Amino acid sequence: MRNVSLLGWLACAALPAWSDGISASRSEAELVDGQLSVSTRFNVKLSNTLYQTLTQGIPLSFRLEFELTRPRATAYYLSVKEWFDPHASMAFKLSYQPLTNRYRVTIGSLSTYYQSLDKALAALGAIQGWRVLEPGTLSGVSADKVAGRVKLELDIGELPKPFQLNALGSPDWGLASSWTNLDVKGGG
Repeated sequence: MRNVSLLGWLACAALPAWSDGISASRSEAELVDGQLSVSTRFNVKLSNTLYQTLTQGIPLSFRLEFELTRPRATAYYLSVKEWFDPHASMAFKLSYQPLTNRYRVTIGSLSTYYQSLDKALAALGAIQGWRVLEPGTLSGVSADKVAGRVKLELDIGELPKPFQLNALGSPDWGLASSWTNLDVKGGG
């Protein structure tokens, strides 16, 4: 019996090592002048395969997606207009600079360097005041009638072709958060 409980304790102690993935730690939105201003933050943990790929000089691209889910008529219109793609998305790129032993996170043309991988991972999907809809899209709609959700995922399509083939069907490359509902507040 003692060996069984020791085995159970060891299995529980090892669980954090298996929990690679992405989870949302902040997902808020503010309704300002008929437009949503989204603020997010995610906890990202790389698998050993992704870490090795990154340190070998292959950048990892991530995509932050926003989707309006309510009001339904507006959400349906935007889905048809965008051919069922997310209503807004933003790309983040994580790379490693071996000469300086630093990590770089790029959003569009803006890059920030970090001394540690943990700080660089904390910057992935972290955004404040991201305007996701055209101005006036939600004019006249109160904040309690608006809902949306966000998701952060590794964009396998941005990897070099040989890595894309390796990533197909491999759980080591399936890094994504689940859709997380936004906490929508009214604004000024």
